[in-house]
Amino acid sequence: MAYLFLPLVSPLVLLAAALHAARNPGRRPGMVPQMTEAAAFAAFVVAVVAATLLVIKGDGTSPLIGLYGVGLSVRLDAVSAVMLVLVSFIGWIVLRYSKTYMDGEARQGAFTAWMSVTLAAVLFIVMSGNLFQLFAAWTLTSVSLNRLLLFYPERVTARRAARKKALVARLSEGALAGAVILLITATGTSDIETILTTIEANWLTMVAALLIAVSAVLASAQFPVHGWLTEVMEAPTPVSALLHAGVINAGGFLLIRFADVMLLAPGVMALLVMLGGFTALFGGLVMLTQPAVKTSLAWSTIAQMAFMVMQCGLALFPLALLHIVAHSLYKAHAFLSSGEAVRNVAAIRRPGPIAVPSARNVLQAFAIAIVIYGLVGTIPGFVGKSIQAMALGVILIFGVAYLLAQGFADAAPRALMRRTAIYALVTSVSYFALQVVAQSLTAGSLPPTPSPGPLEWALIILALVSFGFVAVAQATFPLWASHPAAAGLRVHLTNGLYANAIFDKLLDGRSKRSAA
Repeated sequence: MAYLFLPLVSPLVLLAAALHAARNPGRRPGMVPQMTEAAAFAAFVVAVVAATLLVIKGDGTSPLIGLYGVGLSVRLDAVSAVMLVLVSFIGWIVLRYSKTYMDGEARQGAFTAWMSVTLAAVLFIVMSGNLFQLFAAWTLTSVSLNRLLLFYPERVTARRAARKKALVARLSEGALAGAVILLITATGTSDIETILTTIEANWLTMVAALLIAVSAVLASAQFPVHGWLTEVMEAPTPVSALLHAGVINAGGFLLIRFADVMLLAPGVMALLVMLGGFTALFGGLVMLTQPAVKTSLAWSTIAQMAFMVMQCGLALFPLALLHIVAHSLYKAHAFLSSGEAVRNVAAIRRPGPIAVPSARNVLQAFAIAIVIYGLVGTIPGFVGKSIQAMALGVILIFGVAYLLAQGFADAAPRALMRRTAIYALVTSVSYFALQVVAQSLTAGSLPPTPSPGPLEWALIILALVSFGFVAVAQATFPLWASHPAAAGLRVHLTNGLYANAIFDKLLDGRSKRSAA
């Protein structure tokens, strides 16, 4: 059982590096950046070794290190191992990038220290074996992230974004604290493994599941409290990369970790599907109207986290974990290369679609994409997937249908048609193959997806209709873009339907009442 303590080395090494950096908080603090990068790399290596030992020796929870049932314990299973490797890898890359990016800043040492603390806190979250450790790490993550968001305290926008994030974080922590109390009351223990294996359906469990969902939704920047995530761009780029590729995933991890609890509250799961589905559509549309690269990426994160929340609501927890991995790697690269993206966009001389499809082309493309998806689904090994997973795949294939529509346009070259058809085939095969891999890896750690009942069927149909309608509207945009209503819609979407402005007004009113 000694190997179960190994993951503790990763955050402890980072905390040691943070302590050393805090002693040298100024500009160009000697070897602090290099030592911190080395600590992050060591944390990544330890995470890889822990994941390897998991495969060899199996999962489990380490004995508690502490007093009176409060202390450190490590839960090592497929979920925590994947997240440990992912978070430590992203952290190493971001800290390596920060070494050059922050060179010469007045408080480079302090910045490096808080980055290390934030990364260590997230690692403590994903390896937590008991509720007390989980809650303490959850709170530490919010506090340390707030210090990073205020790295330039003289910037008014940075202070406003940090204030909004702090309010949302306190609400999330309050909800999680309530869930912790209820789970301990219901099961008589703080050990997460025991809770997941012994939990039973009752009113305590239902309320705990609701509070877990609230905490996760708040942490994932879901509508209508999403505005803080679009305003934290005043922080240095490494902070944005760590936030969007690492910290923001904590909400999704919370839902995945307590999957067994969430399945006992179907009403809460239905709320996650509806809120996640709406926020995904909302964020995806607003993203397309943003002129700034980083702001567009922030809205993309909101949409992606919402899609992950919807996956959890559909009980597709293995796919939600896979989504977190893919999104984290993509978003870290996107933020760290955002400057290059701006130069690439500026170099494009002929923006817009290669060919404008007609309504007939769009319908033809969607029909063919779905047929390809259906045929791939009949391949041996892919058959027998849950209805929820099949429906999710249809939603994903809607995005490929947009490319197919351009390929089928009358003015499009034949090579484009062949290429887009190949995209649809590759996407379908990849989806089913990755689904098989994700379910195989998490078979002993996450519960299987239950058969849908009447409520789940209604939500699946609603999701397919909603995402299908928006996908067709996007594909046919050149046909109705000149309509006067389109210009007005674009203005409203650019402003995020003013939800963030309402949040600002409520927050300002709260601040004035507090001052009085």
